[in-house]
Amino acid sequence: MTARPQIFIPIHDHRVRPEPAGRHELAMDFPDFTESERDCAQSAPQGWHVAPRLGVLRKRLRLRGYDGCENGGPMSEWRDEINRKALARLTLALPAIFPRPALIHALGRRFTPPMPRLAIDSYWRAHPVRADRLARALARKSGAPPGWTWRLANEKRARMKRRSRNADASEPDWLSVSFRIPPAPYRERGFARGAGFCCICGQPVYRFGWHVDLWDRGANRNAIWHAACVIAWDFWTAPSDYARVLKRLQQRRCAETGRRLWKTAEVDHRVPLFRVWREHRAMPWPSLLGFWGLPNLQVINREAHAGKCAEEAQFRRVIADGL
Repeated sequence: MTARPQIFIPIHDHRVRPEPAGRHELAMDFPDFTESERDCAQSAPQGWHVAPRLGVLRKRLRLRGYDGCENGGPMSEWRDEINRKALARLTLALPAIFPRPALIHALGRRFTPPMPRLAIDSYWRAHPVRADRLARALARKSGAPPGWTWRLANEKRARMKRRSRNADASEPDWLSVSFRIPPAPYRERGFARGAGFCCICGQPVYRFGWHVDLWDRGANRNAIWHAACVIAWDFWTAPSDYARVLKRLQQRRCAETGRRLWKTAEVDHRVPLFRVWREHRAMPWPSLLGFWGLPNLQVINREAHAGKCAEEAQFRRVIADGL
């Protein structure tokens, strides 16, 4: 068996005490050393100090202060310096009127957002349920465009190498290829309202992606998404990413059995999306969004989810055979 190679690191701190002369002192200095490591430490060159094992080294680095002393606290001075600079940038760029909830959340974060736009984005990312409710409320305010119906694309679109905000005449229209994606009429070319209007809810987008014109500057012509609608769309299309939020809302109880939720619990739609496409597609568009939002989401244990999926698969098989 070959001995493990030893690692030596130079000492750059002049306040470190001299390396111990005897085996007993070395054992008291690094009690986690093996016998071979202590023998190697005694033969270390002058001015060098043998490094402890990786776990011990990480622990010592976490507890060492920035001045090199062993009794230093947690390494928070770097974060404090980053937050001080970020707060200075945020204060300089902050307008006279700014949403109070977003500012309170930004100042209470572990790392302060350096710009107002990032502060609003972090607020909605921390509150996906509020973003979901707001996006559906804005959609109800807009309503479906006249003549619009929910339809799917016949074939999958080819991926475009270059994406442009202004749709080209040769580019195919935006249509989802699956009923698992929520309908978005204002993303289709025939019903899009153009720059300054959200492509999800159809309402004007104002400064910093906010949904209310607090600054009396009109719509932001450089934006086509609300900051809340960005998070809501992510919540609708990838609800499993927000399983922790949904578990907390359910008080960590399975929605099917009422028992405790395990770590393997999964996010599920109460009404399957294939039934939404089959039975509810004629509903008004704002009401359709509720099937992708919080009212139709639940967290259930994996065993209950497997049983529910088996029943849904059998239901689809019976329908297919009947047709």
